[in-house]
Amino acid sequence: MDYKQAYQHWLSSPALSAAERAELEAIRDDDKEIESRFFSQLEFGTAGLRGTMGVGLYRMNVHVIRHATQAFAEVILAEGPEAAAGGVAVCYDCRNNSELFAREAACVMAGNGIHVRLFDALRPTPELSFAIREYGCTAGINITASHNPKEYNGYKVYWSDGAQLPPKHADEVARKMRELDVFGCVKTADYDAAVAAGKIVLMGEETDEKFLANVMEQVNDQAAVEAVADTFKMVYTPFHGTGHKLIPEALRRLGMKHVICVPEQMVIDGNFPTVASPNPENPEGFYLAVDLAKANGADFILGSDPDADRVGLMVKTRGGEYKVLTGNQTGVLLLDYLIGAKRRTGKMPAHPVALKSIVSTEMARKVAQDNGVDFYDTFTGFKFLAQKKDQLEAAGEGTVIMSFEESYGYMLGDYVRDKDAVTAAVAMTEMAAWYYGQGMTLADAMEALYKKYGDFREKTLNLVMPGLDGLKKMADLMANLRAKPPVEIAGVAVAQQKDYKDGSVVDMASGEKGQMELSGSNVLRYEMADGTSVIVRPSGTEPKVKVYILTRGDSQAACDEKIAKYSAWAETLKD
Repeated sequence: MDYKQAYQHWLSSPALSAAERAELEAIRDDDKEIESRFFSQLEFGTAGLRGTMGVGLYRMNVHVIRHATQAFAEVILAEGPEAAAGGVAVCYDCRNNSELFAREAACVMAGNGIHVRLFDALRPTPELSFAIREYGCTAGINITASHNPKEYNGYKVYWSDGAQLPPKHADEVARKMRELDVFGCVKTADYDAAVAAGKIVLMGEETDEKFLANVMEQVNDQAAVEAVADTFKMVYTPFHGTGHKLIPEALRRLGMKHVICVPEQMVIDGNFPTVASPNPENPEGFYLAVDLAKANGADFILGSDPDADRVGLMVKTRGGEYKVLTGNQTGVLLLDYLIGAKRRTGKMPAHPVALKSIVSTEMARKVAQDNGVDFYDTFTGFKFLAQKKDQLEAAGEGTVIMSFEESYGYMLGDYVRDKDAVTAAVAMTEMAAWYYGQGMTLADAMEALYKKYGDFREKTLNLVMPGLDGLKKMADLMANLRAKPPVEIAGVAVAQQKDYKDGSVVDMASGEKGQMELSGSNVLRYEMADGTSVIVRPSGTEPKVKVYILTRGDSQAACDEKIAKYSAWAETLKD
């Protein structure tokens, strides 16, 4: 049916509440708004669903949640009775409607005869990944839109390994959603009756304790923290989200005596009243934390996003100001620190390995290789990092000590298969304390690493393409780059073009074609004659194309010059 028919289908459905029907009636004469809500379903991918909240097929609401959950339930049931018995773990964050959406998802699973473990209150995303593995669940659902603005919510899906859904299962859920009527397909159960019958079991502090026990096992050098605990200070903010409880508790168990929390942002609020966007990648969100840090003489600031899977740092400079560390810089610092700490304390495995995504800094490879640590790239997304970790360790080809992405995601240990701000917060605080004991801030430490390993710099540009024609613009951009591969960018010759869609590598001078290990992702990479890598990748969750510039030079100024000219080229891609 077209968008007008879909609108009428929803308007006439008895499943709508009076308020929902009134919301649709209010747009009856606004054809453009009707089209934006009903031109298609939200696309279900390996990360699930994400969109703005509201009534409509292309919005996040209880009907879309039920529809997606029914499709997911049928995929689980197709795996056999053991899959239904293993059940589903369900988690949610602080966003508006998250608890409601989580209960609706739990009720649909229970209505399909699938056992449900539902957290009794909001929890960090990594704890869901842990719970799936800990309790032997078949799958997991997390109601969260991560670091997106307040208008958004999302539906993340996981499989039995604790990682996000494999492509084959995601494709099957998407296929079933296309086949099933959004209203008529749903089997659901009464929440209170399902809880009373044991079809929905609530998880609480007992799961927190199991999770935290694993987190604390990742500590390498607690003595370094205890040695400076009387004077070492930090500021923490959860940006109104799920890190508010477990991260301060984990830091207390680490031995921190001075964890100063931003009081206004410790308040759980899906409207995120103190920030324009609750994203630790955006330094402007840290303004309250910076004021608090200056007032208390804190050494560094740590912030986790609303579902506590990403973590960002601000560090004190010699001038007493606080500056942001990028996700790449934090990843390099942490990798270098872990290598040293594990060797210092006798905790380094015999065959250590580190992982990063293809769009993350090449400095990490340099750190690993100079220290005798094997290093691998994966596609963007922690499901790929988790998959690579499992493959290497199952084959006896090493033990992964750290995995990271430039977008502020870090994974340590064996108990989660996703980004984990709780464990990362502990590791980063231990690292900062150790450097503090050496008379250094993390800003000093980063400069020392540049001197040791060389000058690397990175920049990510977001080419936003919103609206109904945004997806077409994104697709056209990638198609045009493939149809007419650039032979130079910003006046510099392209040495190689790598297309991760088919795994091809083309030498631009000779035309010789080779093959990479990685293939199957819509990403283009240009290796430039000056040693810079320029990567173009459509976002899988937002209406934008990302351009990553990874460069190395003889100095910071040389790197910055390269970044400026490649950034100017990237901006032309929007035209």
